Amino acid sequence: MKKKSTERPALEHVISEFEDCADFVHHTYLDNQIDLLYCSSLIDTNSLSRIVVEPLEHIQVMDLPRLLEQPNFSLTTDSKLLVVEIASGQAALFFQENAYLINVAGYKSRSVSQSETESVITGPHDAFTELAETNLSLIRMRVRSSHLKVVKLSVGEVTKTDFYLLYIKDLVNMDYVEKIKYRVSNIEIDSVFDTNMLLQYIDDSPYSIFPQFLTTERPDAIASKLVAGRVVGMLNGSPSLFTAPSSFFEFLSSSDDYYQRWLLGTAIRLLRFLALIITLLFTAIYVSVTTFHYEMIPENLLLTLTESRNKVPFPPLYEALFLEITIELLREAGARLPTKIGQTIGIVGGIVIGQAAVQAGLTSNILIIAVASSAIASFVTPVYIMSASVRLLRFFLIILAGLWGNFGITAGFAAIVIHMSGLTSLGTSYLTPVAPFKLTDWMDTFIIAPYRFLIERPSQSKSPNTVRNKMKK
Repeated sequence: MKKKSTERPALEHVISEFEDCADFVHHTYLDNQIDLLYCSSLIDTNSLSRIVVEPLEHIQVMDLPRLLEQPNFSLTTDSKLLVVEIASGQAALFFQENAYLINVAGYKSRSVSQSETESVITGPHDAFTELAETNLSLIRMRVRSSHLKVVKLSVGEVTKTDFYLLYIKDLVNMDYVEKIKYRVSNIEIDSVFDTNMLLQYIDDSPYSIFPQFLTTERPDAIASKLVAGRVVGMLNGSPSLFTAPSSFFEFLSSSDDYYQRWLLGTAIRLLRFLALIITLLFTAIYVSVTTFHYEMIPENLLLTLTESRNKVPFPPLYEALFLEITIELLREAGARLPTKIGQTIGIVGGIVIGQAAVQAGLTSNILIIAVASSAIASFVTPVYIMSASVRLLRFFLIILAGLWGNFGITAGFAAIVIHMSGLTSLGTSYLTPVAPFKLTDWMDTFIIAPYRFLIERPSQSKSPNTVRNKMKK
């Protein structure tokens, strides 16, 4: 006969919490002496059958304590924990006054595949998925050390999303670990679904346009950051992990840089810095020169420019903003449409609109070259979120150039640098190693020195163990 609910308040609490849940299952065994509860949409049916159902169907009551002593069964007395764990994919077994949790979770997740946003030519091609257990295995595969620690927290009052904090003991500065744990633990919000959403709650400067934590979908990048003495955060349900502390210059580096010869990697990294300057300033300089500073244009080019702008009825500022907004619309349309259609829209739309705009006298040929060069240069930045920030700053500089010419560009660029100088990431300077100046870090910032010279870990990590590379004589 089934025991009264008053004798097992935890069972009654769980059943009442999952009332009106169609995927909630409640089975009884051994003449109602055993109650088994789980969510059918979250469990692995084969595991449940092998670990729980089959033994219960062929066991006597007297042998039940021996079954419950197995490692698969975890005794708990917290009824709230039972609810959370059942909603996370575990099964709960009730016998007499005791409750046991059995891990039979079977989440549905996509397989490990190549990253679509951080592709590389050489090196590993696997990427994180939305399942935290899979991501942990990808990291453990690369960092096979017991010093790799994983701290589990929960975020979201409603969603109870699992958050994992990873670091390597004796390499990380524990102050960083405590800061992130404190910030994450003090978030009061109903739900968090993505890492980039979470970061907006723990940033040092949440109102800044610049991201202060580096996010990536690449396991090899995360492993290298862990070894460098940084902290890694992982949110279950998001394929992006973040590392901290981070500097601005990390957003201009790619895993691909380290898998090539150091001279080639250095040349590519310097090309990215050049691309950053082009995407920020090229269009703004065109607006400034054609509006206020014709004397800066060579005579032969001036004749061509005058002829090109002869039929354009708008000032250069409006002309540039029209084309830049058109490019952004094409970029957004290409991203939202299916892949094959998006590529067609981007190519055909750019050619047709650009050619039609010139023939209609809405813009000049030279401005199209400037805008197209700026757009192409923006794609060189490896991290999308930083690329988006730079594109938005480009509009800021274009408007200043249209209002005050070169003075406006200089003032705007100075304001950006001053703002970045005041940013921090977990209390460290955002412009490390330029400010504060650390020459040894330049060998892995602006250039990539041969590995035998990369002896110390980055100064920003403030690792208690600074030496990372010793070469045998």
